[in-house]
Amino acid sequence: MTDTPTIPLDGQLCYAIYSASLAIQRLYKPLLDQMGVTYTQYLVLSTLWEGEEQTVGAIAERLNLEPSTVTPAVKRLEAAGFVARRRSTTDERQVLVEATPKGRALRSDSACLTQKLQATLGLGAARMIELNQLVSDLTRRLNDHLARRGR
Repeated sequence: MTDTPTIPLDGQLCYAIYSASLAIQRLYKPLLDQMGVTYTQYLVLSTLWEGEEQTVGAIAERLNLEPSTVTPAVKRLEAAGFVARRRSTTDERQVLVEATPKGRALRSDSACLTQKLQATLGLGAARMIELNQLVSDLTRRLNDHLARRGR
């Protein structure tokens, strides 16, 4: 064991990002409650808003989550009428998920989330974009490293 000093918790990047993520979720919660979805469900819907129907596995990969985490969220979204699920006709092991009209309608309602975050932080659009790019680059680099290691 070395005598390397440890970095205090508040000085650790991992903790800063973790804390920021939790704070954003707390900020979003009242707005998501009004929309009738949880944060994870919102992320699933956001993935579906990017394109057409997707497999549960593709949604999980996009969100860096396990399919076992995404499946219950999808089932709850289906029960609420926000998504429809069906088995793939080419591979019965795959479940395809698609936003319903009710689920697609939430897309415009969710714009308030970004507006609320921007107003709360007091950052202009350019600064928000820059911050998002920095965090996205960090995530990409970490995922690339993990992929090279074989996760």
